[in-house]
This record gives sequence, structure tokens and C-alpha cells, in this order.
Amino acid sequence: MIVGERKPLSEIIEMVKDARCLLIAGCSECVTVCQAGGEKEVAVLASALRLHFGKNGQAKEILTTTLNRQCDPEFLEDMAALAGKADCIMSMACGVGVQFLAERFRDKWVVPALNTKFGGGATLEGQWDERCGFCGECILHLTGGVCPIIRCSKSLLNGPCGGSQDGKCEVSKETDCAWQLIYDRLKGLGRLELLNTVIPPKDWSKARDGGPRRVVREDSRV
Repeated sequence: MIVGERKPLSEIIEMVKDARCLLIAGCSECVTVCQAGGEKEVAVLASALRLHFGKNGQAKEILTTTLNRQCDPEFLEDMAALAGKADCIMSMACGVGVQFLAERFRDKWVVPALNTKFGGGATLEGQWDERCGFCGECILHLTGGVCPIIRCSKSLLNGPCGGSQDGKCEVSKETDCAWQLIYDRLKGLGRLELLNTVIPPKDWSKARDGGPRRVVREDSRV
């Protein structure tokens, strides 16, 4: 899932201080799971803003809604009526949601409440770790399901670098050495011969560096 983190309240206040009617829009997908932009977080942010602007004597109407998904146009119509009342929309989705709202509601000022962090998952309660860099050319079948692009601090395709100690990365003692994880995984599966596979230089044109990407499924088109 895409992991996001709410911006500091002071930064949010600065973005919406001039709004007469603010609509805060949450998303029921990834950002709900990582407790950053779901219905509950929308309510908490709305309360904090009402308290702040109320204390400062600033009249401001704050509306709220939470969509099933902000990254899918069919769900954006659910908030059209509320959006029509607002002069500013604050998205609590990832950056994709913010852009979809801006494209759909072109006459509205749309601002982000979150910092979109990475593609990851829950590793402990209340903790999410990065697992995927969306590089567009997956090699996890060669590395035992451990991604060296994201989990190795140096993104080495043919590791290890030799700097790790006791299974920890030299960059941070809090970070596991990805290539130690890969070795342990392959050894446990009896597939250590895969370490002899030389992974060629990555084609970064398939990653974000190659510009905006697109996936087309002809079988899904109407």
C-alpha cells in the first residue's frame, strides 16, 4: 500500500488560512490502513482546525467527507455536492488522490494534508516500513523476495557491499543488511545458487526517472 503521514498542523493551517469554506476529503484505502487519512483522521483534523480558527476568531466553515477511493474517478462524484460549496479542498489521500481531485474540481484550490512516503506495509503495530520503490522492473524472483533496490541502503543489485556487521547495515544499526536477508532467505530455501546470477544494470527508464508511466489493460477497457 501507499504509506502517507500527515503534515504538521502548523503547515496545514498556513495552507488553508484564507479559505472561507474548507472541505476535508479522506480516503478509505491505503491512508486509512496507515492511520493517516481515513474517516477518523478527517474528523480529528477538522476538530483541530475548528478549535484553532475558533480561538482566533476566524469564521470558517469546515465540511468533511471520506471517499472509497480518491484515485478512481467514479468515486469522486460522491463529493461533488460538497465540493461545490467549498472554495478549498484539502485531500487526506496520497499524492495521487490530490491530483485526481484537482483534475476533477478544476475551479477549486486543492491542497495536500499528507506527505506521501512510500510503498510499504505494517511490520509492527503502528509501524510501516518501505518495501517497494515502484521501479517498474521487479527482480524479487532472483533475491528471495527481498528487494535490494529499496532495502539495501546503496541499492546494490549484486551485493553485499562488505560494510555490514552482525547483519546490520553500516549506514544504520537499526537497518538490516538487505543482502544478509537475501542470503539467509536463499539459504533457507536451498537456492543459494541464485547468488551466482549476475543481475544486469537496471533499466531506469522503466522507473520514475523515465517520466510518467502508464499501464494499459485492453481487456479492461469498455
